[in-house]
Amino acid sequence: MQFKDYYDILGVEPSAGDAEIKTAYRRLARKYHPDVSKEAGAEENFKAVNEAYEALRDPQKRAAYDQLRTRGYRPGDEVQPPPGGYGQGGGEGFDFDEVFAGGGAGGGFSDFFESLFRRQGGGGFSQQQARGHQGRADLRARLAVSLEAVYRGDSVRVGLNGKAFDVRVPKGIKPGQAIRLAGQGTGGGNLLLEIEYAAHPQFEVDGRNIIYTLPVAPWEAALGATISVPTLGGKVELKIPANSEAGRKLRLRGRGLPNGAASTAAGDQIVELEVQAPTPHGDGQREAYEGLRDAFAGDWRRE
Repeated sequence: MQFKDYYDILGVEPSAGDAEIKTAYRRLARKYHPDVSKEAGAEENFKAVNEAYEALRDPQKRAAYDQLRTRGYRPGDEVQPPPGGYGQGGGEGFDFDEVFAGGGAGGGFSDFFESLFRRQGGGGFSQQQARGHQGRADLRARLAVSLEAVYRGDSVRVGLNGKAFDVRVPKGIKPGQAIRLAGQGTGGGNLLLEIEYAAHPQFEVDGRNIIYTLPVAPWEAALGATISVPTLGGKVELKIPANSEAGRKLRLRGRGLPNGAASTAAGDQIVELEVQAPTPHGDGQREAYEGLRDAFAGDWRRE
């Protein structure tokens, strides 16, 4: 398998802090998102950015990756895992008991990621307690699921030890809650999948609310506009009031995560405006900026 430089993929230094890594991830994920990007290789770049962020956003994973990286590997260098794979008592100490739902934001990772962060074979899950008779035990693992799956209550395909399971994600399930798969543990015990939310390229989570940063042009903020905004349930039209400033928060009621399948109550989507000045291309756009400069002559910052 080939070594991947996750810092280089995100365009940050190895000394970068969590906030800088998150900012780089969000910028690149928006750039390469298959729904909006027209760049060649956007889908592959999008997957690479997701994988890099998944490796670096978690302190344990990042420490394990940094430990391997100190050996001087460069992108494309062949890396040979220790006998039994990482996390198998081979001296590496990289032990992450987790699985990821295929097809979502956390799926489709490379062999390098798989070997470094996931146990292979029968050693992927930690035994919790014996049950019923000798050799029967419940096993526990973490399952990273997409926000879309949590919003809709989707079924996701989970790969485990050469087998595949279709697991229904309860609508509105919270991080830390577990899904119980009867009979899928050791000797007929149960498999308990503890839920965590996979990193999302567009949204962040605050309780039941979804946080989304919307780039707007200066004239859209000043004059008002109606802009199509993504939500977990699909795009909606959002009215930007005139004279809006950077950082203003607008609320899309009921567009957040549901509060369980039986309840109609749901969180909201909070849209924070980020005013961005587009780069001028050509004489016409440059002249337009010059016109704005002349129209706003004086120190407008003191207004």
